[in-house]
Amino acid sequence: MTAIRVVLHKISPEKLFMGSVLLVNGGNYLYNLILGRLLGPAAYSEAALLITLLLVLSFLGMTFQLATAKFAILFNNDDWVALKQLLYKYALGFGTLIGILLFAFAGSLQELFHTESSLLFKTFAVSVPLYFFMSVNRGRYQGKQDYQKLSLTYQTEMWSRLLITLGLLWLVPFEPAFLVALGIGLSFVFGLIPTDFNIKSIIQTVTLSKENKRKVISFIVLTACYELTQIIINNSDILLVKHYFDTLNAGLYSSLAMIGRVVYFVAWMFVMLLLPTVVQKQKDGEATAPILIKYVSYVGVLAIVIIFCCAVFPKLIIQLMFGEAYISMAPLLWQYALATSLFAISNIFAYYFLSLDKYIPVILSGVLGISQIVMIVFFHSTLYMVVQVQIIAMVTLLVAQLLYFAHNNILNKTS
Repeated sequence: MTAIRVVLHKISPEKLFMGSVLLVNGGNYLYNLILGRLLGPAAYSEAALLITLLLVLSFLGMTFQLATAKFAILFNNDDWVALKQLLYKYALGFGTLIGILLFAFAGSLQELFHTESSLLFKTFAVSVPLYFFMSVNRGRYQGKQDYQKLSLTYQTEMWSRLLITLGLLWLVPFEPAFLVALGIGLSFVFGLIPTDFNIKSIIQTVTLSKENKRKVISFIVLTACYELTQIIINNSDILLVKHYFDTLNAGLYSSLAMIGRVVYFVAWMFVMLLLPTVVQKQKDGEATAPILIKYVSYVGVLAIVIIFCCAVFPKLIIQLMFGEAYISMAPLLWQYALATSLFAISNIFAYYFLSLDKYIPVILSGVLGISQIVMIVFFHSTLYMVVQVQIIAMVTLLVAQLLYFAHNNILNKTS
């Protein structure tokens, strides 16, 4: 134990967090791979739909997490206490609203996505408020750069979801999609570990000044708009495929998406490190562009390696991860990996500018996100076409982000 403590002491908090995120991503992949093999393509399509809803929820939760993280750096003393009070109330209120809407429209969602029952949506809906509460909690650790506690919240959520879901599937003779929804919901409870929350965070009467409250609300609105574009770009393809194709093809496509999104999930790790670093450097009057370039370089190298592997060993990768039943997706694997890699890199740029309160990247992402949906709606005769449409949209988005970055740098140098 002493040797382990010495090693951990020598590892920087940032590297510890990066290692933790890689472990969480690995656990999430293991979770999906086991579900894919255990349920088969048709039943896995419903489980993948729930996992997609979880991703949608995580994007919405990021609005509160990033707002908490940013202003944890900028605010001190009473302003920080008032901010926590405000964001916990906003998060719980918004989470409750989303949960009620999901529960109320469960029947419509069942018809839209052709699921066996509406119970999975109702079960998922009940747990939604917890997720937003958990997001504010994580934002506190992220802003204070307490990466040990931040890492632990992701670990407890991921491992509990994996173990609870598999235990339910093996021991409870009930509809698999409902059991997956129940496992996801229960994992949010464990995601609250550790927590420094106390009831005073909500009931005490410290308030923000009008100017600071305006800054917080503006950032929340701006971030929410961007997270909405993230939801559209990152999840609309799976939802539209579930709507337009039969359950077998939808399940096959879900496996493709899960493998191809490796780059995006790893890029998310750098986003967690990027925002507090950029905000702190801007506060201290230091240059922020080198941080962006460093993280974009990391993600770019990773993307090239993964695309190469997916192009050279597609059948081997799919067979190892999901099994022979999914092998027909092999020709599309590298192309989907390319689309998500382009999105992951452009995402780093977007979060960088969000940290600096720049809103143009949000507009760019929104336009391209809507364009992607429109193109898939009109061009979805084959899964191959669905992937091609996404590559076109993501190339356009990345070029637009690069042009904006270059333009912004020129303005900064001339001002």
